[in-house]
This record gives sequence, structure tokens and C-alpha cells, in this order.
Amino acid sequence: MEDKIETIFEGLRQKSTTKQAIFRNTREVFEKLRHCSIELVENLRKRIQEVDSNVLIEYRSINDFEFHIKFSGDLLVFVMHSNVITLPEDHELMKSRYVDEDFRRRFFGHIMAYNFMADSIKYNRLNDPGYLLGRVLINIDNHFYLEGVKQLDLTYNDMAKNVITDETLRLFIESAMVASVNNDLIAPDVEEIRKITVKQKLEEQQVSTPQKVGFSFSYQRKPNVY
Repeated sequence: MEDKIETIFEGLRQKSTTKQAIFRNTREVFEKLRHCSIELVENLRKRIQEVDSNVLIEYRSINDFEFHIKFSGDLLVFVMHSNVITLPEDHELMKSRYVDEDFRRRFFGHIMAYNFMADSIKYNRLNDPGYLLGRVLINIDNHFYLEGVKQLDLTYNDMAKNVITDETLRLFIESAMVASVNNDLIAPDVEEIRKITVKQKLEEQQVSTPQKVGFSFSYQRKPNVY
């Protein structure tokens, strides 16, 4: 009985300390990402005001785990998940030699970037879709692994070599903004908006709201994030 308790204790101790370290790493990366976003927004705001002062670019802090970048009609939402996760065994990262060499490397913090239409949030249009652009996984070594849409055009899938730097974080933000801007709106088919309900009218829902084309992901596997 004592041996089993000791085994349980050791397992809990190792996982607990590992996850705490990963959480701290992820918080640190998220704060760096926040700082890079503030600098980037300030830089773009100064440049765009010289061309058109009506174009809005702004950074907004929501809480310790979320911040937004609003630019023109787009909204980027960056979210740090508070839980440390692992991935399915068939995920390519889990089959790598780098992860296999250290049990602690099987756990990750994760930061996600979503793209919404800015008006969806402004007018509280709850049915409007948002799109996951990318997810950054952070491990015990403070290395990262990036999963995302093809439009990001970033190839950071070798976690053994990927060390967090301000340059890579800035590139991630810039690429997410480019992908958002280049993903155009498409108006809904006329037949879809030919009729509206009284409820929609009373709630002032904009049923003719156009939607984005969507994004193509550079991977097909869906990690188990919860």
C-alpha cells in the first residue's frame, strides 16, 4: 500500500511542478506577445494617420488572459488558456524524438489567435462566426510549436529548434493581421435573407451580415485541448 501511495505522490509531484513551470512560461510568453502587440499597434497607428485619420487601429486589454487588436473592420482576439494540456498520441508532435526524450515535454501551455469582424463584437451579433487563425504551444523548455491556417505562411513545426523570441512573436502577430485583412467578406445569398422573423426584427439583428470566406488549416489533426 505504501509503495502505491509513494508512486501516486511522485506522479503528482512531477506533473504538478511541470505544469506550474509551463504555466509560468506561457504567462511570460503571453505578456511578451501583449507587449509586441502594443508596439506594433502604436507603429501602425502613427503611419496610417498620415494617410487616413479615419482608419482605426487600437489595442485593448480585456484581462490577464485576453487582449484584442482592432484594425479597420477586423478584430484579432488573443487568448491564453489557463490549463496546461497534452495532445493525442497520434499527433505528429507527440511522435517526435524531442518529446520522447523527456516526459515533461508532453505537456503544453497554449495561446490562441482568433479573427472576428469588429462589428460582430461592437453590435453584439452573437451568431457571427470567428475563425481560429493559429495556436502557439509552449513547453517546459520555453520552446514553441505553431499550428495554424495556411494563410499564416509560417513553418514553425520543429519544437526542438523553436525558441521564443520577440521577433517570432512579432511575426506571428503580423502574419495573423495579414491573413485577416486578406480574407474578404462575402455577402449571403439573397435566398438566405429574403425572409426574417419578428424576433430578429425586435432584436435588431442584422441578418444580412456578410461572412468571411473562412480559412484553410495547414494540418488536419485536431488536438484534444481539454
